[in-house]
Amino acid sequence: MRYVIVSIVKNKAGEFNNNLRKDIFEKFKAKSSKLPAHFTIKSPFESEDISDLENVLSKFVANHSSEPYKIKGYSRFDNRVIFMNVIMSQGGKRMHDELIDSLNKIPYINFDSKDGKNKIFHVTISSKKIQNIFPILWDYVNQFPCDFDCIFDNICIYKWENNTWILHNEYIL
Repeated sequence: MRYVIVSIVKNKAGEFNNNLRKDIFEKFKAKSSKLPAHFTIKSPFESEDISDLENVLSKFVANHSSEPYKIKGYSRFDNRVIFMNVIMSQGGKRMHDELIDSLNKIPYINFDSKDGKNKIFHVTISSKKIQNIFPILWDYVNQFPCDFDCIFDNICIYKWENNTWILHNEYIL
């Protein structure tokens, strides 16, 4: 089975991202992730049995508390991805890095520069074949103010089923 580990962006910031992605799809036919608003903790991976992952996450959330972060403004990866900037607090970054250390002990979970400790925290707006309309999308997105106070208060495992991501389990910090 294919899984991904994310933290769902909730409340006003999550609603803003979900609505903006829907709006962009309707106006420009630019697709995005099938996941709700989130930042990625571990990009998709394969495993037939994730019981060890579930145990690690259960223990982790029992020993950690939620941490604040901000979402402020927009950025991009070249002309391929437009995203909302995540400014992780020191406590949030420390907790994230401890989580990466815990997950790194699981044999089928391997981190690279895009999803390990030194990742660029971001909440994607548009990322699917947007190069041809990138300047238009960039101008469109930047007309909307983006400034939110958020809480890193969940770790979610999603499973790929029937051509979409389905919530497998949510762990609350």
